[in-house]
Amino acid sequence: MTAPGRRSSTFTRLLRHGFTDPSAAERLLEGPELAPIRADPVLLEALGATADPDLALLGLVRLVEAQDGDAARRELLDTLIAAKPLRDRLLGVLGASEALGDHLARHPGDWRALVTYEAQDLHPGVAEFEAGLAGADDPVALRVAYRRCLLSIAARDVCGTTDLAQTAAELADLATATLRAAFAIARAAAPDDAALCRLAVIAMGKTGGHELNYVSDVDVIFVAEAAEGTDGADEAKAVQAATRLASHLMRICSETTVEGSIWPVDANLRPEGRNGPLVRTLSSHLAYYQRWAKTWEFQALLKARPVAGDLALGEEYVATLAPLVWQAAERDNFVADVQKMRRRVVENIPAAEIERELKLGPGGLRDVEFAVQLLQLVHGRADTSLRSGTTLDALKALAAGGYVGRADAVQLDDAYRFLRSMEHRIQLFRLRRTHLVPEDEADLRRIGRSLGLRVDPVKELNREWKRHASVVRRLHEKLFYRPLLDAVAQLAPGETRLSPGAARERLVALGYADPAAALRHLEALASGVSRKAAIQRTLLPVLLGWFADSADPDAGLLNFRKVSDALGKTPWYLRLLRDEGAAAENLARVLSAGRLAPDLLLRAPEAVALLGDGESGGLEPRDRAHLEQEILAAVRRADGGEQAVTAARGVRRRELFRTAATDIIASYGTEETPVIADQGALVDLVGGAVSDLTAATLAGTLRAVVRDGWGDTLPTRFAVIGMGRFGGHELGYGSDADVLFVHEPREGVDEHEASKAANAVVSEMRRLLQIPSADPPLLIDADLRPEGKSGPLVRTLKSYEAYYRRWSLVWESQALLRAEVVAGDADLGGRFIELIDPLRYPAEGLGEEAVREIRRLKARMESERMPRGADPTLHTKLGRGGLSDVEWTVQLIQLRHGWAEPGLRTTRTREALAAARAAGLLSTEDAATLDEAWVLATRVRNAVMLVRGRAGDTFPSDGRELAAVGRYLGYGPGHVGDMLDDYRRTTRRARAVVDELFYGA
Repeated sequence: MTAPGRRSSTFTRLLRHGFTDPSAAERLLEGPELAPIRADPVLLEALGATADPDLALLGLVRLVEAQDGDAARRELLDTLIAAKPLRDRLLGVLGASEALGDHLARHPGDWRALVTYEAQDLHPGVAEFEAGLAGADDPVALRVAYRRCLLSIAARDVCGTTDLAQTAAELADLATATLRAAFAIARAAAPDDAALCRLAVIAMGKTGGHELNYVSDVDVIFVAEAAEGTDGADEAKAVQAATRLASHLMRICSETTVEGSIWPVDANLRPEGRNGPLVRTLSSHLAYYQRWAKTWEFQALLKARPVAGDLALGEEYVATLAPLVWQAAERDNFVADVQKMRRRVVENIPAAEIERELKLGPGGLRDVEFAVQLLQLVHGRADTSLRSGTTLDALKALAAGGYVGRADAVQLDDAYRFLRSMEHRIQLFRLRRTHLVPEDEADLRRIGRSLGLRVDPVKELNREWKRHASVVRRLHEKLFYRPLLDAVAQLAPGETRLSPGAARERLVALGYADPAAALRHLEALASGVSRKAAIQRTLLPVLLGWFADSADPDAGLLNFRKVSDALGKTPWYLRLLRDEGAAAENLARVLSAGRLAPDLLLRAPEAVALLGDGESGGLEPRDRAHLEQEILAAVRRADGGEQAVTAARGVRRRELFRTAATDIIASYGTEETPVIADQGALVDLVGGAVSDLTAATLAGTLRAVVRDGWGDTLPTRFAVIGMGRFGGHELGYGSDADVLFVHEPREGVDEHEASKAANAVVSEMRRLLQIPSADPPLLIDADLRPEGKSGPLVRTLKSYEAYYRRWSLVWESQALLRAEVVAGDADLGGRFIELIDPLRYPAEGLGEEAVREIRRLKARMESERMPRGADPTLHTKLGRGGLSDVEWTVQLIQLRHGWAEPGLRTTRTREALAAARAAGLLSTEDAATLDEAWVLATRVRNAVMLVRGRAGDTFPSDGRELAAVGRYLGYGPGHVGDMLDDYRRTTRRARAVVDELFYGA
């Protein structure tokens, strides 16, 4: 007896051998069942080597209890102690699988299946499993025999006799033997049906791929023909008979009996899925796949393998459909379809489970399988060595053929084996179909120990799992979305030479819509023996991956060819791309993001130097002072006004490109520079840069016109006042410049002469800025002047004063909220601002009648100016919750409270909105809602201009252009619908705030 309070030596030994409940284990060991072997040291040692010693011991006691008589118990215990192979196998299974422990307790003689240790027993095939199932002529007997065979597979697995691939193959072979046995039972039950037809069972999925799990649906497709010797015309009867046989086969395997079920037989991969007939003839299958099948259905056929029934018919089925499988990669949207299918799988995982999802989650088994299958479908057309249904075999073949880097393949193989082994151990415990990593620590401990992690099983298991999942996630991105993204140094030598066949396959895999044209561009760029071609061959594999990461890879490659043709002979161009890390990726992003930036670059390709990180590079937009200084210096050097303004427009084009490139790279992100999270800051950067650039261009043009016509001094002082988005520092890429012109005759100058000079200046400025050239025109819009288009283009300061004192309307006060001096005589401009301040910030605010008038104007504009047929929920300017809604709301607050709140006296929408929130004129939540909508609508307008090369106020209708807008806004491929939904949701919330704050709802 052990003294009270002291632990027995057995208790201590049990702890040392890995038992978690040594007290319960001690009681079991002291029971009568194990009395003959209790003292034998090999028992504890063997139990301690199992995944769960407590579970193994309990299972052993139950098995001994279940033996029929003392002789059977003695035989079991004697063999257990004497035969180490049996001891390791039996206890290994009992410690890993509660379900197989239950089976042994119900069928206590089945332990003998683990005794034999012959060579053929180590790696059985279909024939051996068929022998093991022989005599099982009803569903219950079949289940018992199946579990007995499963017992031997699990024993070899947990003892390490077989590796992951061999275990998965054995499980698939057992499934094959089981389907054959079930088919024999079904035929015996309906001999008349069996006589009418030939029925073949085609294994799909993991069964077809020879890589089955312990518990999985067994995916099948049935194909039938009329039996030989019957009337071939009576095909319908043959199909009906085959359908009855197939249905019975499925029930035999799937239905629950006193011995449970085997596994569900799933025929949903058949043509038309569960809505289609269960059985079809071969010609019917062929007709469906030729005409109706979707891309994923051909992907599924990669694993098709005849396993039961009429094997000759099954082989004919596979041979008939194989050519269609290997043509699938030529289908329209092939890559997009495969990618979409993978995303849909991920999106359907419940959020609470995604972090524990071993199969379907990011970095899971399905990522490996999809990536391998995509590359098989792409390259297997020409390379038959890749046509394996087994994932690991296919991965090995892809590495051997150079389609996947060898180092990548080794890492992916290791990760896949670990994750599948984890999945096997999870399923083996209760023989339940699951892919979720358990949360219970005891479960994690058992899984970790079963995988050989013994020091700290839970911690080590989680670490290894996350490490392998991370590897899969990283390599899946590279293999599946961007197969050529690795630097050339890590690719096989042949791949850098871009052979025409391999290049075309890669282009299709990367999502190029016109691989033939793309291949011509590649040949033009990379063929030959010149140093230029050699550098291009080094660059192209990497660039192709970056182009593929955009919405329009074809345009990216075409634009790259154009830039390379233009700059090919300049020594610095290719050196820049090769040697300056950021330049190549920046260029790839810019060239494939739409039309505007490439158009600007191609008009002066030397601007590509801005994309580098050397002395001539730098994407930070320049401030107005520097821009004005450069433009005015160019004007001074020019001969005549036209040459001067051409120089100014050249600077504008270069700086527009710099701003567009900054915007694109910040929106897309690069491998070195993450996407800018603050979209509002990006909007402010673009708006400020384009507005400063426009102001500097106008200043240079004014100087050129005055110098050309009047020498150093114009007879009248002259100032340009920015209005609208220009005055608000919010210009987009395609915006006109809204302005007012004001002048004041110099002392002694006749007013008529001064006015004539001022009008001449305006006319000449507008003419010079719109002369057709390689540079984008700058349109000057003066429609916000007094009396609009009916009024004079230029007025004196006194004329403005008289007009505003006598005739000014409330909409003009609202328009003047954005007025800011942008060019010309600063003193005159300053006095104009002093003149209009009382109008735009009226003392004591707006009267109620003026507020009603503004609301009437806004309502009329909403109803009259919306383009016919436009979707009001997607129109960025005039639509619900768009720019106009937000700006009129902010401007009404400025008109009512600007006299009392200095912070509201700004021309910038977002600044005014922030000031209104700070002054308590609207809630923080409402201000954030309006700001978010305004920023989003502005981003959409900028995106449309970048993508289409022309301004637009609504989303493009063209699918590829819409996808490009989505990529700019941060939406991945296939998420255009999410983008539109998010836009509608954001602007709908903004409109609710507008209704309350502006309309007083």
